[in-house]
Amino acid sequence: MLTVGHKTEKMRTLITILMFTLVGLLGFGPGAHAQIPDEIIVSLRSGNSAALAKYFNQNVELVVLNTENVYSKAHAQQVINDFFKKNPPKSFTIIHQGGKSDSYYAIGNLKTEKQNFRIYFLIKKVNNLSHIHQLRIEEQMN
Repeated sequence: MLTVGHKTEKMRTLITILMFTLVGLLGFGPGAHAQIPDEIIVSLRSGNSAALAKYFNQNVELVVLNTENVYSKAHAQQVINDFFKKNPPKSFTIIHQGGKSDSYYAIGNLKTEKQNFRIYFLIKKVNNLSHIHQLRIEEQMN
C-alpha cells in the first residue's frame, strides 16, 4: 500500500516526465537535439561534483530527493557533493534526450552502491556555452 508521500512523489515524477516529454514534442525531436557534453556524463558516472558544477548556471534549480531549491553555483556543488558522498556512483547512462540547439534535456539512470536514481537535467546554451539550469535526482521506483 502506498502512503500519501509516495503518491505525491510519484505524481511529481510523472509531472517531470510529462514536462520533458512535452518539451520534446514541441519541435525538439530526437533528431534535432544537441549532444550532451561528455564531461557531464563522465562527472555523473564518477561522482565528480566539481566537474559537474563547471556546467551549472549561476543559479541552479536543484531537486535532490525531497529537497528542492534554487541554489548558487557553489552551493549547488556542495549539495551534489554531499549526495555523491552518501551515494557513490557505480554507473550512469542516458536513457532519453531531446531538445534543440540552444535548449535540451536528458533523463538518465544513476546506479549507486545503495540504490538507483533517475536523473533529469535541463541545459541551455548561452554564448555557445552549455549551462545546467535544472537538475533533479529522484529515487527510482521499481
